[in-house]
Amino acid sequence: MLLTYKVYLQNKKMPKNQGTNDNLLLNIACNIIIPTLILINLSDDNYLGIRFAIVTALAFPVFYGLKDFIKIKKLNIFSAIGVASIILTGGISLLELNPIYIAIKEAAIPAVLGLATLLSLKTKFPLVKTFLFNEKIMQVSKISNIVEINGSKAKLEAYLANSSWIVALSFFVSSLLNYVLAVTIITSQPGTIEFNEQLGKMTALSFPVIAVPAMLVLMGALIYLFRGIKKLTGLKLEEIIKNKDSHQEG
Repeated sequence: MLLTYKVYLQNKKMPKNQGTNDNLLLNIACNIIIPTLILINLSDDNYLGIRFAIVTALAFPVFYGLKDFIKIKKLNIFSAIGVASIILTGGISLLELNPIYIAIKEAAIPAVLGLATLLSLKTKFPLVKTFLFNEKIMQVSKISNIVEINGSKAKLEAYLANSSWIVALSFFVSSLLNYVLAVTIITSQPGTIEFNEQLGKMTALSFPVIAVPAMLVLMGALIYLFRGIKKLTGLKLEEIIKNKDSHQEG
């Protein structure tokens, strides 16, 4: 789910085009559709078997995350955490540990990201500037120059801080929903066909049940920040958003 969430963030930064749509579809296929189909339909001994079905299903999101790293040649925090999460899921499943560890792991990762978002406010590099207020989404230089001139820089920082809390909330919402979904669906012991099928079902439901609400909260943060910048700068929305024309001007 984290890899899908990461690509959603990337797509919010990019002009809409066929490549973006293909990227999102490939992400959903590799992280949700294919693993779900394998776990639910191929875990029987007549097909892949319990263990090999888990390894095969989880290989698709792992390789997708590695492909992302090779493509951009830079470690992406979402991809790295996503791959680590998948490996942990595989380890818990193959070692046949208590399924509660799946729920704990599912809840812990977004919770840590939420805490990191809030703690980053105390640093020179708050994560909200990575998520929202960056040159890929907005015309940061233009906005910064205007607020510097009209003396509203402190107010802009307040809007950014509040946006950080909203972004953190999106992770905390994801954490809670992850835990509830995992303990509700995964009731069988790892090492059984039933467990594989339940893991596949959880994977299938992770996007509509978890990612969509978290994305809506994130969109709320973006709308809040846009409105704040418009109020402080007098710029129109199309003057704030980084578009194709602004790229050409740069």
